[in-house]
Amino acid sequence: MIDKDIAATQSEFERALGEIRTRVSLSGSAAQKIAIAYSGGLDSAALLHLMHAYAQAHQIELFAFHVHHGLSPNADLWLAHCRQQCAELNIAFDARKVQVGKNEKNGIEEAARLSRYAALGDMCRGHDVPLLLTAHHQDDQAETVLLQLLRGSGVAGLSGMDSANHAADLLGDAALLMGRPLLQVARLDVEKFVTTHSIRFVEDESNLDPRYARNALRHQVMPTLAQHFPGFQQRFARTAQHAQSAQRLLIELAAQDLTVCLDGACLDVTKLRQFSADRIDNMLRYWFGSRGVRMPSTSWLNEMRTQLLEAKHDAQLCVTHADCHIRRHRDRVYLTPKLDPAMLEQAPLAFRWDGATAMQFAEFGGALFFEEAEQGVSAEWLREQALTLQLRSGGERLKPAWNRPTKSLKYHYQAGDVPAWERERLPLVFAEKQLLFAAGIGMDCHSFSTETGMHIQLRWQFDSP
Repeated sequence: MIDKDIAATQSEFERALGEIRTRVSLSGSAAQKIAIAYSGGLDSAALLHLMHAYAQAHQIELFAFHVHHGLSPNADLWLAHCRQQCAELNIAFDARKVQVGKNEKNGIEEAARLSRYAALGDMCRGHDVPLLLTAHHQDDQAETVLLQLLRGSGVAGLSGMDSANHAADLLGDAALLMGRPLLQVARLDVEKFVTTHSIRFVEDESNLDPRYARNALRHQVMPTLAQHFPGFQQRFARTAQHAQSAQRLLIELAAQDLTVCLDGACLDVTKLRQFSADRIDNMLRYWFGSRGVRMPSTSWLNEMRTQLLEAKHDAQLCVTHADCHIRRHRDRVYLTPKLDPAMLEQAPLAFRWDGATAMQFAEFGGALFFEEAEQGVSAEWLREQALTLQLRSGGERLKPAWNRPTKSLKYHYQAGDVPAWERERLPLVFAEKQLLFAAGIGMDCHSFSTETGMHIQLRWQFDSP
């Protein structure tokens, strides 16, 4: 007879996995592939056996992926153990060896975590697997919430782990889904499942090292909480669910506010001012996230918001972030890449046009597009020219149309409201000594052809920051 707790664990696993699978939108053979992150420890051993039974019942191709960090003298033994367990169950197995530096800036624990997920994502792509399962359970969720609380995290941090999410920053692929079907199962129930089924697993000695924050919580704080507040794990998990709901509402509000404030790729400061400080901060965090910029601290965000809103209209404000620059030009806020100073000293680059619609110039951080137009330079003539892409050297002049005067590039940039920091890196195209095109302004009409045939206009586009 099956123990009712064991049956409940299996039932909850199948219910949660069923919900997770509804979020995998792929069709065909890939939709019937699932992988688990298999370290060989107790939790992942339980997941391996639960998933093995589920895969057999639902005709799913199951994979187990193992990451060998090399941090423990037992790492080779763990790899051999995992390989053997999968061979006995006829589960496809793959492993990656990664190297974690001893002097990582954010600590070995965080470095190992990042390298582990990157390797898992790589194996998922290699085997065309759209869904990766991890063995995180309810106690892990409680630990995460408590750890984030101790760090002073906001609503997003207190949300803990979701049952499923696209972790592109960890797995390296926005299409991959990571699921946690044991998130509502207590650690004691996982242990009981493993004991009842006599499942073999390995013990990672680092899990007992109190120098790691999570281990200190697990072995010293959590037992005391369990003694005085029985069942606190379920209540912490419920708190995480409330925080997740609040975070979804904050994201929904931020998306609406961003739509109001966006002006092309930048923000309109006059529209930002209609919101409270809290709504501005919420929207800025959402904007940063949508552009792949890491979340700043609360104090940094407060200082940046103050500077952006209080700067004079003509101030050329620049706030430095680890990933980019946040700049204000008049009443617009821009996210701009942090450039290597050498890029502003880029030497002229000679090239020829072979008829392609676009040419990439990594040295200048963008691409030059060649577009057919009613007015422009002769395509036949352009093919024959020795062209040069270069930055401004000073004194260049351009006539944008026959009914407009020839003026300096500085004049055109000012008239076109081109921010000063962009002018430094906007390239020019010359044919010998004749200026054909200035990025941010346009073509020089002196080069336009009046003959029949294909005419070409040039356009420059920087790569995304």
